[in-house]
Amino acid sequence: MTDVLIVGAGPTGLVLACDLARRGAAVRIVDRSPAPPRTSRAKGPNPRSLEILDDLGVAEEVLAAGSVPLPMLKYRDRLPVAEADPWADSAQSPDAPYGRGRLIAQWRLEGILRDRLAGYGVRVEPGREVVGLTQTRHEDDGGGSAGGGGRVDVTYADGPAGRARYVVGCDGAHSSVRKLLGIGFEGSTDEDQVMVCGDVDLAEGALDRTRWHQWFDEDGAVMLCPIPGTRTGWWFQAGPERDGRGRPLAPTADGFRRLLAHHTALPGRALTRAELLSTYRVNVRTADRFRAGRVLLAGDAAHVHAIAGGLGMNTGIQDAFNLGWKLGLVLAGHADARLLDTYEEERLPVAARTLDLTSERLRATLEAIRRPGGGLDAAITSDTTGLDVGYRWSSLAAGGRAPAAGEPGPHAGDRAPDAPCADAATGVRTRLHRVFAGPRTTVLGFGPGSAAVLRGTADAYGEAGVRTCRVYAAHEDRAAPGAVVENRAGAAPGAVVDDAGHAAAAYGTEASGRTGPGTVVVVRPDHHVGLVAPADDARSVREYLRRLHGTGRSAERSPGMVDAVR
Repeated sequence: MTDVLIVGAGPTGLVLACDLARRGAAVRIVDRSPAPPRTSRAKGPNPRSLEILDDLGVAEEVLAAGSVPLPMLKYRDRLPVAEADPWADSAQSPDAPYGRGRLIAQWRLEGILRDRLAGYGVRVEPGREVVGLTQTRHEDDGGGSAGGGGRVDVTYADGPAGRARYVVGCDGAHSSVRKLLGIGFEGSTDEDQVMVCGDVDLAEGALDRTRWHQWFDEDGAVMLCPIPGTRTGWWFQAGPERDGRGRPLAPTADGFRRLLAHHTALPGRALTRAELLSTYRVNVRTADRFRAGRVLLAGDAAHVHAIAGGLGMNTGIQDAFNLGWKLGLVLAGHADARLLDTYEEERLPVAARTLDLTSERLRATLEAIRRPGGGLDAAITSDTTGLDVGYRWSSLAAGGRAPAAGEPGPHAGDRAPDAPCADAATGVRTRLHRVFAGPRTTVLGFGPGSAAVLRGTADAYGEAGVRTCRVYAAHEDRAAPGAVVENRAGAAPGAVVDDAGHAAAAYGTEASGRTGPGTVVVVRPDHHVGLVAPADDARSVREYLRRLHGTGRSAERSPGMVDAVR
C-alpha cells in the first residue's frame, strides 16, 4: 500500500513528493494531464521558497535556470515615464541568504523538481484522474503513533484502483479531491477584474530583455516580462478586449496583436506566436478545512487569492514544506497522528493572512496605475518575501521560555534565522540553514552549559532523526570541561563556529536574559523554531522532542538525557 498519494504534479505536489521521498516514504504522485503543461504561469519562487528549494537540493539549478527580478519600465501613451526596481534594497543579509526571489518559468521549475523526484525513484504518473475517495477508518486513526491501520481507497477514471494511507490534494483551484470530500470553498469572484494572459514570442530585438515593460493607459494595459532561458519568449498580460456591451472577449493571438499595437509602439506583427492563452479573474477563496481524516489539501486546492505579490505558487510550496515533515514523522511511527492537525492549525491562518495581503496589494496596485508612472511595483513589499511568516499561535510553539516582547532573537514559531559560520572541525564555510538541511529536527546549543543537553539529546534521539549542533563563539574554548571532543579541532561533532557573531546576533544569545548557562533552540524540519529554552531546562527540550519523535531511546539506554534533566 502506498504511504501517500499526491494528486496534482504542480510545484506544491512536487515539493511535497520530494520531501516525503527523501524520508523514505512510499509516494505516488498522479496528475490528470496527459503530459506536463508547457506553461510559464507563476513567475518564480520568493526568498522563503528559495530556502525550501535549497533544503531540497535544487536551489542552485533554479538560480542557474532563472534570472534576477527585473526593473520595471512603465509607459504612458506609449512613452516611457518611470522606472522602478522594487527589489533594489533586497540584498542578502546574514540571516537571509536569498534577499530577492527568482524569475523562472513554472514549467522549468517543475522540470527541475521532477528530475529531483526521479532521483528518489519516483515519477509522476500522467493521465490519472481521481474520481473517487473512500476512507476506511481504524480504531487508532485519531491517536495511534503511526496513525493506526486506516486507509483511503482511490478510484481513477481509467485503470485499476489504488490504496494509500494518506492522500493529499494538490490539484489546484478546481480540485477534484476537495469536491469529493465535500469541503466548502467559500469566497468571491470579481467578474470586473479580468486579465488575459499567455506566453508569446516577440521578434528578436523588439524590446529590451533586461526590463519588465508595463504600459498602463486609461483604457487598458499591456505587461511584457521576458521568460528566462528563452531568446524571444515573454509573459504577456493585458486588460482584455471588450465587445460593444463592455463584456470581456476571450483571448486570441490576433487579439493580443491588437492590444500590443494599441498600447505600445510595437506593430502587431512583432508578436509572432501566442499560446497557452487564458483569462484570469480575481478569486479570493479558502477551503473550510484543510484536513478530512486521512485526506489533506494544499496549495490552490486549499486557497486562492489575487496574484498581486506573486504569492500563489509560493504559498503552496510553503504548505507542502509544513506538511511533509509532519506526515513523515507520523508514517515513521515517531509522532501521534494528531500531529497532522497542526497543519491546518498553522497554515489556515497563513492562508487567511495571504488573502488579505494580496487583496490589499491588488487595491494598492490598481490605485497606483491610475497615475502616470504607477506600476506593478506597488504590489511588492517586505510582506511578500515569505520570510516573516511564522506560527507563534501554534500548539507546536508552546513550552520553554518565550522571549519577552522586544527581546532579540526569534520567538517559538518564528522562522529560524540563517547565519554564516564555519565548520568547527574543518574550517569550511557553511551556514545554519545548511546545518538544518535534510529531513531532521535540529537542536542548537549556545554556550558551554548546553553541552549536557546536546549530549543527552544525541543519545536519546539521534536514531530518531534529531541532530545536535553546538554553536561556538569565536573566543570560546572548544575543549572546555564537559565538552564532547572527537576531532583534532577540539570541537563536538557537527559543531560550527560563529566566527563573525552573526548567529549570536540572530538568536539573541548575547542579550540580557539569554546568558547564564547558555541557550538551547529546537528547530523544526521546516526551519521554524519550536522551542527556546535555557540550557539547564533540559526537561522542556525532552518533552518537546517527545511530542515530535516519540520517547526516543528508553531511559535505561539514554542516561545522558536523564542526567541532563536532573
